[in-house]
Order: sequence, then C-alpha cells, then structure tokens
Amino acid sequence: MGQIQRLPDAHDQRLRQARQLFFDQGNLPDGLVDPVILRSWERCRRFGLGDANYAPAMDAMDRVALKTEQERNRLLLTQGRSIMEHVFEQIRDSGSMVILADSNGLLLETVGDPDFVSRADRVAILAGASWDENLRGTNAIGTALSEETSIAVLGSEHFLENNGFLTCCASPIFGPDGRLIGVLDISGDYRSHQRHTLGLVRLSSAIVEKRLFETVHARDILVCFHGRADYLGSPREGMAAVSPDGQVLAINRNGLDLLGIRQVDAVRRDFSMVFESNLAALVDRLRSNPQATCEISVNGKPFHLQLRGQLPPQSVAGRVYDELPPVRPARRPESCSAPKLTLDTLNTGDIRLQAAIDRARRMLDRDIPILIQGESGAGKEMFAKAFHNSGPRRDAPFVALNCASIPESLIESELFGYQGGAFTGARKEGAPGKIQQAHGGTLFLDEIGDMPLNLQARLLRVLQERCVTPLGSTRSIQVDISLVCATHRKLREEVARGTFREDLYYRLNGMSVTLPALRERTDIRTLVSKLAAAETASRCAPVRFSEGALQAIEGYAWPGNIRQLFNVIRVAIALLDDDETLIGETHLPEELFEASPFSRGTPAPTHDPWAAAPLDGSNSLDAISRQAAMRALEAAGGNISSAARQLGISRNTLYRKLGRM
Repeated sequence: MGQIQRLPDAHDQRLRQARQLFFDQGNLPDGLVDPVILRSWERCRRFGLGDANYAPAMDAMDRVALKTEQERNRLLLTQGRSIMEHVFEQIRDSGSMVILADSNGLLLETVGDPDFVSRADRVAILAGASWDENLRGTNAIGTALSEETSIAVLGSEHFLENNGFLTCCASPIFGPDGRLIGVLDISGDYRSHQRHTLGLVRLSSAIVEKRLFETVHARDILVCFHGRADYLGSPREGMAAVSPDGQVLAINRNGLDLLGIRQVDAVRRDFSMVFESNLAALVDRLRSNPQATCEISVNGKPFHLQLRGQLPPQSVAGRVYDELPPVRPARRPESCSAPKLTLDTLNTGDIRLQAAIDRARRMLDRDIPILIQGESGAGKEMFAKAFHNSGPRRDAPFVALNCASIPESLIESELFGYQGGAFTGARKEGAPGKIQQAHGGTLFLDEIGDMPLNLQARLLRVLQERCVTPLGSTRSIQVDISLVCATHRKLREEVARGTFREDLYYRLNGMSVTLPALRERTDIRTLVSKLAAAETASRCAPVRFSEGALQAIEGYAWPGNIRQLFNVIRVAIALLDDDETLIGETHLPEELFEASPFSRGTPAPTHDPWAAAPLDGSNSLDAISRQAAMRALEAAGGNISSAARQLGISRNTLYRKLGRM
C-alpha cells in the first residue's frame, strides 16, 4: 500500500483558505482546490446543503429494506465481496474500511478495522446509509457517482465539516451494458493518508467490472484485445461479448476506449463490421489453444486478440477441432484478419454490379454524396463499407446509422449528439452524435427514406453548412464527412407523397447507384463459391456444389437476396458429414425446388422475410444443423431412415446431429 503519510500542512492551509473564500465570503477559490471538488461544492450549495442539514435520523434504512436492496444488487455484491475482502487484506491495520455502494450511493456492505469502524458509525458509514452527494455533500462515493470518475476527497474537502476527519478514495463501477451500477470506496482517517489508495481502488473496481462482464456473458464468445500483448488478461484489456452467429452483444469500457467508439455503435452489429475481421476464421484459428493470440487491424490500429468464453465445440465448417494443428501466435496484423472489403473484392462478374462499382469508383476522391438503392438484403451496407475502404478516407472512421431501426425519439440525439442535461436521461457530460464521430471519415445513413421529416431539415442544414449543433447547445461544430446513404424505397415517389423533402433528395442524389437484386444477377455461381469459401476457410478441402444444386440456386427467385442465399449456404454446409465436400440437391431447402411466387426478373416484396435470424433465431451452425434435422424428422413422421434420406445423410449422422442438444 505504500508508506502512511501525514497530509502536508500546505494542503491544510490551502483548504482553510478555500473554505473561507467559498463558505464565508461566497467567492470561488480557484486554484486552491481540485476543480472536481469545487464543482461538487457548487452543486451542494445549489442543493441548499449546510452543516445544519445533517440529520442522524436519515442515516440508515431498516434491515428489511436493506435486504431488499442487497437482493436487487445481488450480482454486484456477489462479484464485489471477494474483491472487497482482498482489498481489506492489503490495508488491514491502517485504520481504514472498504465500502461497496450502489448507483444511488446506498452503502450495501462494509468491512474495516474495528477502531475506525466505531468512529465511522458516528457519521453513518454503515450498510443501509446513503452517501448520495445531495444528502452528504461532497464525499468520495457521492461525488464519484456524480462525476462518473475516480476521485479522492481528503479532509476538509468534504462539504460537511463533521466529515472532515475522513480521507476517502472511490471509483465507479460500470456494468456490462455500460450503465453505472455502483462504486467501490476506501475510507480512513485523513491524518493517515495512503499514497497509493486511489490507484488500488481504481484497479479493484476494474477487476469487479471485468468479473461482471465475464459472468453476464459466460455463455457467449469473449473477444479480448489490447494494443499490447502483455495487457491481455489484465483489468485493462478490452472485451467484447459476441454471439455464435457473430453479433456483437456488448463491449466493456476499456474496449470502447481502445476502439474509439460507443456501445451503441457496436451493439447488434456484425462482428466483421466492428472489428474488420472474420469471426469464423478467428474461432477456427484460436479454438484449439485457449492461450493463443493473434493480431488484427481495426481502422489501421493493430490489436493483439484472444478468444475466451463459450466457444463453439466445433468449427463453423463442422470439423472436429482436435484435428487442427497447434496454433502459434501470429506475427503480422493481417495474419488473422479477413481481407479488407473493397469495391474490387465485391466485383464478381455481374454487369449491373460492375456498372455500379465503376460509377462509385469515380466518386472516391470527390466531395459528392452517394445514394445506394436496392432491395433489402441486396448488400447496400457492404457496398458502402467497400466504398469507404477503397477511398482516401479508408483509415478514418466509418460510422453507420440505420434510420429505420432506431425509435424516432432517439434518432435526433444519435445523429446530432447532445449537450449534458439536454433531456431527461441524458449523460451529464453529453455525447457526440454520429455526424461528429464520422469527422474525417464516412457517415453511412441506411434506410434514409425512413428519416422523420423534421430531422431531414436539420440534416440538410448540416450538409449545406458543414457544421453540426448538438441538442441543447448553441455552439456549432465543424465537420468533414463523406456521406453515403441507402434506401430500398423509391425516394422520388416519397417526394411526391410529401414524406421526403425534395431539396434533401437532390442534395443526397449527387451520384446514385442501384444494386441489382440477386435474382437479376448473372454471377450467382461465382458469388456462391465466394460465400462458401469464406464460410469453410478452416476445412482441409473446400466444399463443392453439384450441377443440380447450382441449377436450383440459379433458378430460385431469392426474395431475401444475398442474406437469404448466405443462410441457405450455411445450412447446406452444416448438413454435410465430416468427410463430405460435395453439396447436392438434398442439402438444399425444399423451397428452392418449389414454384417460386416471384419469377426471375420480377421485383420482390419490399419487406425482408430473411431479416430475422433463420431457424428459430439461432445462427450457430450446430444449431442450424440440429434444427434442420429435427424439421426433417418431423416431416417424416419420426421415421429416422426417411428423414436421413430426405437430408441426404446417413442414419448415424442424423442421430449425431439430433444428439447435439
């Protein structure tokens, strides 16, 4: 813990002078106290606090009420208790105590030296008491919650004079979803200042956060990363929880800081869009050695990466992992990442897609908005990402916002940002919007046709003036963005209906490209080959498609477009036996052989029936394979032999797939 020190006399003198200026004369003691302390004093004065406000009657709740609150915070207590005990062992006999409080400043549990605990009880430092700043004035727990940062409050820095005998260090604890859920504190006699206490409490709260994240996401894939390999496994590593189908579920605070993004920018997005790498390839590469690491590059920044948590028992290709050779740490950033998506990699030979790529390529170094049109599932976001990666802004941020997936009440703050206190529930420090986040890079607005009319006017003003004004602010911020928009709607018709501004339409439609629907493309065989190769990168031998299977795929109308095709390929691969490499007609869904409600060349409906996850919402290949087998068994009336023939697999293989439950 370091040597016990008496606080310098100069510190006491400055505090006495500061308190005289602030409390007696009503002046701000600039330069005499930490700005964080001064902000807290000002808040307390606005609360109307003073020494006379201290009332022992409000000190602690009864046991029943405390038990209720402890149960409400059971997860925090479960993960925090062992850390509290460990911290106390480090400071035992130093006249101190360790405290765990909830997000309202309610003390949930305390442990400390008996001689100090008896003194602390006199000012209600005990479980069941609230140390919210508006009740207790400036104090480490309440002020750390108000400022959402670690803080030390020493002696007379406490607002209430009767707390002046304390020195307290506290650090907030954030949950896996980024919400502030509690605070860890070490309090003691101000005459016995511990030099490293604040560092200890910061480290301890970080360990609690790490354990909370690992506990909540114990059933998910944990992607752990940092710019330095020696930080992997430490409380400073970034952690992302990812579902088996590659959807990012959460990223911890360290990870958000390392990537330079917010939780809302990553959650519910595909792993490849956030980390610019293929999750299946990473799992296949690292699954056999839990200690193995590799390197990836995100927005030009190198990261060391390790996988933990609930990894799939088999690779996405269905091959047993015990057959994989040992993994050695990768030395180059590109060794474990998928090739960067560019306009060139999208080009698979279709004439209409080639024309769209050629048109977009001419706009790469020009300040002209791009409007991408096409049906849902046609690959508009992939095209936008490829456009960004192909141009001079490739190393700057690519920031996406789906205007149709966010409630209308939230789109404005998401897009333009907001100043602290701009609305109920806003973070006190405010937050930048997507436009600011995309400064220097590309802003991609998907489903722009669903943007509310009142926001269309604000967006038009941003595009004209090249500056954005956050909600609740009067200050405009200059921005430099390349704008790419996409929609499945016919915007000209929306303009005629009055649901889309005509002036914004012409502003966005600087260059329009239309992506062909999958049923209209002539490169389906090449596309099938590329999608299958990406999905089976870890297999010893690549999969092939029989001529009959390819003809069935080419003959189908694909109302769900590329998204539907990708899911069909994944199911077909999942149904392959371990030693099989040929996908035949029996591996494809029956709907591909039925009369399609949409002939090739006929527009599909605007809604996307494949937008939701297939097969009861589970996208892991084991789950897809199992559910396909179960459906075949149901269709065969429980007859194993008939179901196996329908799927084109052996009875033993069907038994094995049904047994993976």
